[in-house]
Amino acid sequence: MALIYTEEQEMLRDAAKGFLGDNAPVTAFRKLRDAGEPLAWSRALWREMAEMGWAGILIEEEFGGLDFGLTGAALLLEEMGRNLTASPFLASAVIAATALRGGSKTQKSAWLPKIATGEAVIALALEEGIKHNPEACTLEATKSGNGYRLNGSKSYVFEGFEADGYLVLARSEDGLCLFMVDAKTTGLSAAATKLLDSRNYAQLTLENVEVTGGDLIGEAGKGLEALEPALNAGRIGLSAEILGAASQCFDSSIEYLKERKQFGQVIGSFQGLQHRAAHLYSELELVRSCVIKAGQDFEANPEHAGMIASLAKAKSGEVGILAANEGVQMLGGIGMTDELDMGLYMKRIRAAQELLGDAAFHADRFAKWRGF
Repeated sequence: MALIYTEEQEMLRDAAKGFLGDNAPVTAFRKLRDAGEPLAWSRALWREMAEMGWAGILIEEEFGGLDFGLTGAALLLEEMGRNLTASPFLASAVIAATALRGGSKTQKSAWLPKIATGEAVIALALEEGIKHNPEACTLEATKSGNGYRLNGSKSYVFEGFEADGYLVLARSEDGLCLFMVDAKTTGLSAAATKLLDSRNYAQLTLENVEVTGGDLIGEAGKGLEALEPALNAGRIGLSAEILGAASQCFDSSIEYLKERKQFGQVIGSFQGLQHRAAHLYSELELVRSCVIKAGQDFEANPEHAGMIASLAKAKSGEVGILAANEGVQMLGGIGMTDELDMGLYMKRIRAAQELLGDAAFHADRFAKWRGF
């Protein structure tokens, strides 16, 4: 399959570029950050995105979605990365929607229409340590009647503060289980947490939270299997977001090289800087190819989706950090001042490449897929 976008996908990208440039540019992110509100994204903006169908881009039409495919969602995330747009799109419309597509008819009917309209925001409560390691889950799921009782905590829940529901990975006597838990359930609490990228995270605490067998997604003991498509979708989405942010770092750096003068000439005429810029451009194009391939395989070749998702996440993490570092260095001392946007992009990239596994995690995962 050719690594190019369809006409419909290009139209979606153009629409996203115009909308986000007008309604959610970097200046809007700065205002949210400086306001210090724990939610860290605009509900009004999210409603507008939902009205355009973005919140339901991966949801089947029978549940009110567009069912446009992950490649389209990745295009939206690339533009969001370029603008540092703050929204629950990745957490709710991509990760949660994908996980719930594997749920029961009752679960899908209860939650997917609400996600598609933007009425409900769902977050994935997965991590318990500082590094991505789903298999190390210790949150307890104890059988209680026809359901389970959940006890434990989750850290760094992305878009978890003021979410309407959570996908919670827990460990039962059968093994890992994935539950859909309403945020209003007694015993569940979420405290806002801020990281270096100034986005919405939460610390989730569950004390004797009662869930029913109907809240279990997939089979007991097969929670990771039920969650795997959502994790892959999230990793591909993060790769696209990093690509967008890194591309903006590159564009800003090139603009500066064309304007900044030293020794009587623009610094972009210096061969050493030209070589670095050419290398970065080539690396960004490799990331773009990985992201497109990952989106295509997720939809058409699911048995390879995990491998290509790891390839995209590993490469985007590596190149994203390179782009941010090069941007700071090419801009010189002003590169990390708060007045310039470069530092904001560096923080976004650094945080995004850690989510759902960093470059080292996915390089190792890809190598194992390939038999090394």
